Amino acid sequence: MKIALVTGAAKGIGRAIALALARDGFGVAVHYRASQPEAEATVAAIRAGGGTAELFQADLADAAQAEALVKAVTEKLGPIHTFVSNAGILKGNLIAFTKFEEWREVMTANLDAAFLLTKAVAKTLVRQKAGRIIYISSDAGLMGDLMRAAYSASKAGLFGLSKTAARELAASRVTVNAVAPGIVSTDMTADIPETRRAKQLAAIPLGRFGTPEEVAGVVRFLASDDAAWITGQILCVDGGLCMRS
Repeated sequence: MKIALVTGAAKGIGRAIALALARDGFGVAVHYRASQPEAEATVAAIRAGGGTAELFQADLADAAQAEALVKAVTEKLGPIHTFVSNAGILKGNLIAFTKFEEWREVMTANLDAAFLLTKAVAKTLVRQKAGRIIYISSDAGLMGDLMRAAYSASKAGLFGLSKTAARELAASRVTVNAVAPGIVSTDMTADIPETRRAKQLAAIPLGRFGTPEEVAGVVRFLASDDAAWITGQILCVDGGLCMRS
């Protein structure tokens, strides 16, 4: 059984990814930072469907905890085959009013953590000469997003990290790709003001927001054997939003 580590798997896109990979037979390490009840519900849902899942807590802003997470998953479930870097945070403000501490908090959660976990898991993937690394980025990293400079920059950083990792790990038959969702219906987007929501919908050629399951479907493909010859790519899952831009 292949093992997948999904960070930020308590809810939203991360939860959908964990469920999708479990349906494909992966043993899933469900990571959370603070949302324990929701993460436990993810594990319960996987087990109810006959899958294998275990719960792991870590604050990925802490380098020691990130490394310890990979070690704990390996000891409890086995060597990691697929690492999905999904955990992240969002803070909004104009650049002029964004405190440096806020900038660093977002960059640490969204980009530094992905680097630290990639560094920790790459050793195993190289030894076994097989594996997948999939970063959940955002259209904001390609287009920029008003009042979200730190978020956009951190998500753009994942594109550079993915391409370098893809080149470095290719000889070991490890693929590295980034998925860039557009606006997806999750808790993070639930409180968008109606006027802004209308403008966002008008900018999407397919005329609707996406679902976590639609993003998970792309991750599911990238983790499969069918995607063995795809690496260093950015896949937009956004209803055509980037195409229009």
